[in-house]
Amino acid sequence: MACCNDTGCKSDTPLNSTRWRQALWIALVVNGCFFLTEVIAGVAAGSTALQADALDFFGDTANYAISLGVAGMALAWRARASVIKGSTMIVFALWVLGNTAWHAVYGGLPRAEVMGLVGLAALVANGGVALMLYRFRRGDANMRSVWICSRNDALGNAAVMLAAFGVFGTGTNWPDIIVAGVMGSLGLWGGLQIVVQARGELRAENQHLHAVSGE
Repeated sequence: MACCNDTGCKSDTPLNSTRWRQALWIALVVNGCFFLTEVIAGVAAGSTALQADALDFFGDTANYAISLGVAGMALAWRARASVIKGSTMIVFALWVLGNTAWHAVYGGLPRAEVMGLVGLAALVANGGVALMLYRFRRGDANMRSVWICSRNDALGNAAVMLAAFGVFGTGTNWPDIIVAGVMGSLGLWGGLQIVVQARGELRAENQHLHAVSGE
């Protein structure tokens, strides 16, 4: 995945195009629906991996809503929104890691069949969203953050399914805990990537404004 330097990113896709906004709306609806689904299923199944994935869905729903709000705005505003989105991902990831540690000590055996079924449904939905957003992955920090969110969601859904197989095969909750820890780490890394790129774009924009005002 290509990263941008301090001169910012260039995108061949219009920042407020109809296709971009339609893709965001679809991603928002899918993530909102699966947030509710995985919250209920995660609690019912006693799965920390499902709960971690549900929290990620909630964060992404908010992120897509922010992206819709700033689409077509100046680079500085889009970069500021990306800093907020990346920071939100970092906070959620830290919560996931803390919750995982708690379940490692006090958690019981999750229901593998519920984890597997919900994980499969979420994977199919998010796989479609990720493919839809793939064309926007090389845009600015705002577009790239949306792509990172969708990619992480699809990987997280696949990981939940692996955890379900592991719980079923071993009869312990450790596969669930390990997968939740990996998902939290992935979310933390993705959030850091977004914040670093967005801050670089803000620096580049400030340098450009200073240069213009000094002329």
